[in-house]
Amino acid sequence: MKVSTILHEVTPEQIARLFEGLQNQISELKQSFEPKTPTEYLTRTELAEMLKCDLSTIWNWTKKGKLIPYGLGNRVYYKRAEVEAVLLPFGKNKGGEHE
Repeated sequence: MKVSTILHEVTPEQIARLFEGLQNQISELKQSFEPKTPTEYLTRTELAEMLKCDLSTIWNWTKKGKLIPYGLGNRVYYKRAEVEAVLLPFGKNKGGEHE
């Protein structure tokens, strides 16, 4: 089944402007498009290795609410993006003064 559209009283210049507008919108979308990356989960050990700290530090930060744990069964995971989001520039951390 073929579908046709007939345009009446539309100049070629108007059609060209419509297509230019569409091309501009597509270009803007391409520039701001970010493909969704899958959530990466880290175990406590992986997180301790990534942050170069002890497992007890991970436990303390979790207990204080600085890190959000996610669980499945008796396994605990942390979202990498959330961990990276709570990292602050040095000097902005509570008690982290640096000259």
